[in-house]
Amino acid sequence: MAGHSKWANIRFRKGAQDAKRGKLFTKLIREITVATKAAGPDPDNNPRLRAAVDKGLSNNMKRDTIETAIKKGSGTTDSENFDEIRYEGYGPAGIAIIVDCLTDNKNRTVAEVRHAFSKAGGNLGTSGSVDYMFQKLGAISLSSQLDEDRLMDAAIEAGADDVITHDDGSFEVLTPAEDFMMVRDALVESGFPYEHAEVTLRADNLSPVNEKDAEKVLRLLDVLEDLDDVQNVYSNADYPDEIMNSAE
Repeated sequence: MAGHSKWANIRFRKGAQDAKRGKLFTKLIREITVATKAAGPDPDNNPRLRAAVDKGLSNNMKRDTIETAIKKGSGTTDSENFDEIRYEGYGPAGIAIIVDCLTDNKNRTVAEVRHAFSKAGGNLGTSGSVDYMFQKLGAISLSSQLDEDRLMDAAIEAGADDVITHDDGSFEVLTPAEDFMMVRDALVESGFPYEHAEVTLRADNLSPVNEKDAEKVLRLLDVLEDLDDVQNVYSNADYPDEIMNSAE
């Protein structure tokens, strides 16, 4: 679990680099628009929208940009229609991969995703072929400069499932997906600010890969994440320490 969390944090830092190129902003705008269409324009009554807005603000997105995306989603301005699609497949060394997309052209998206898998020596699977290996949950990362006992008490009282202490002393609070926002806000109110928080997919069991295969898997994940229609990519890869350290 620690290795998986560490890679999630590395991906988060990569996301900050994407924001400089504008790619992350484009994906966040799309998520805000779709979340608004799905459950309304009020973040207080739409957890998915609130999470997207919070992520946008944490990546220095302007409030005007967020409001424009919400207006598009609520139908007050013209907007594109996006479909939510999940692709599942296997990458190098049989690593299970899930790719969540928002697209206005399904044919284009599946062609791009299939090409990425094929080029890496993997292949797309059928719906449900790897989904059963993952669970949806909330993950809240906190720094090492915290009182572990107090954090544990606050997290459990707020409804968290578990608190993990990593080798570097940092913490990760795991929550049911539906209670993520409630637990996150309760921790902040209790004096425990988070470094990163999201609802994500986490593999029930990680699959170890050697250094050579790990590099191939990471290249595939990078290619998938860089596709315009791809919102999130998840895998069950357990990377060697050498790879993790070099990625920091």
